[in-house]
Amino acid sequence: MEKVLCTIAFAALCVVAAPAQTAAPAPAAAGQTKSAGENPDKNQMTPAMTETFAPVPPVVDPGYADVVLPAPSDAIILLGKDGKMDEWKAEKGGPCPWKSEKDGVMTVAPGEGNILTKREFNDCQLHVEWRSPNPPSGNSQGRGNSGVFMQNLYEIQVLDSYDNKTYVNGQAGAVYKQSAPLVNPCRKPGQWNTYDIVFIAPRFNDKGQLLYPARVTLIFNGVLVQNDFAVQGPTLNVGIPRYGEPYTGGPIKLQDHHNPVSFRNIWIREL
Repeated sequence: MEKVLCTIAFAALCVVAAPAQTAAPAPAAAGQTKSAGENPDKNQMTPAMTETFAPVPPVVDPGYADVVLPAPSDAIILLGKDGKMDEWKAEKGGPCPWKSEKDGVMTVAPGEGNILTKREFNDCQLHVEWRSPNPPSGNSQGRGNSGVFMQNLYEIQVLDSYDNKTYVNGQAGAVYKQSAPLVNPCRKPGQWNTYDIVFIAPRFNDKGQLLYPARVTLIFNGVLVQNDFAVQGPTLNVGIPRYGEPYTGGPIKLQDHHNPVSFRNIWIREL
């Protein structure tokens, strides 16, 4: 336990010491004439146009201790030890269709669709523990794939990135298709991973214009992998991200990507 606490404390120091990440220039489609802030016609683009493969984040061994970290006293429990899924609903309507197992574990029911929190959030601290299937099946984006979406718009990628080659801005800990993680601390299939996400929502003025973008800091298994990253807009598989209509608040979404990824011990603090 002392080792776990020391790792978390060290990661907190890294948040202070490390420089903030900034968005890399978005790749342009061939023949694109629209401005960088616009989203080109999807017919002009393919998913590969926004995939990057270098530099590859170095692998870091975060160690392993199967410890469920208790939630702070002011946290909202989204998934606790009792396994109740009362805080969740199906994105397509109705109750949460995923599987509730023993010890508060919830597993994606492939093909049943994404799930959303019933509540909406703005600035927040979100804690999520997830586990990819063991034995692993598939490769690249087809192996242990899911996602945590802040405000139903901005995806923090969940993927089995242990000895699994894929595009770097799509591996575990990436802001999907926008920012690769600084390092790769993903644990082996079947072991629990931890995300601690600090999310600052974008701000718009009274005319609906963007004042400043959403920002994400992510500590992955006690290791800093996203440091105050300025999100370019809602994350997309195809196209260039941009901010559209202003909004206030949005739910947390967990993705059904047809892989039986498991989750436990999910809690959130509003900031």
